[in-house]
Amino acid sequence: AGATSGSPPSPPSGLYHERQRLELCALHALNNVLQRPCFTRQAADDICKRLAPDARLNPHRSLLGTGNYDVNVIMAALQGLGLAAVWWDKRRALERLALGEILGFILNVPSNISLGFVALPLRRQHWLAVRQHRGTYYNLDSKLPSPVPIGGEEELRAFLRDFLAQGLCEVFLVVPRAVEESGAWLSPE
Repeated sequence: AGATSGSPPSPPSGLYHERQRLELCALHALNNVLQRPCFTRQAADDICKRLAPDARLNPHRSLLGTGNYDVNVIMAALQGLGLAAVWWDKRRALERLALGEILGFILNVPSNISLGFVALPLRRQHWLAVRQHRGTYYNLDSKLPSPVPIGGEEELRAFLRDFLAQGLCEVFLVVPRAVEESGAWLSPE
């Protein structure tokens, strides 16, 4: 049974995609890149407390308690699973990514804020995940209704290049700790 015209394509079978709730995009990005519901809000709050045990106002999350976790929470969460988030230096050519060694990507990108249909002149940072599934890379942004196929390796590099060109964007490679330690995520020049 195929999709009728006008309806969004259904996500590929077996692809996990968590949708946006509150300011929990960092959690959604983690779970989407890991392809399972691994982290909860409570787990992220516990990491925040561990990172800043004596802070009255925790610097790693929103003052309102609605999420908005920072990169330190993402890095600590991945470390607990034997993984690492490696910051991508924009000055390097994306062709040097050793994609076979990389589990997925977490991007921190500028995002417009809106109230209903009204876009406000404010921007915040938003976390999103990219992961390969059955030979195709997918944008697993929690703000999307379903995963969006990016394509193969060349399309992925173009996708990352487009985001990096926007300025206030950071790309983190999610890799096993051994790959981080050996530097195997980077192809030799």
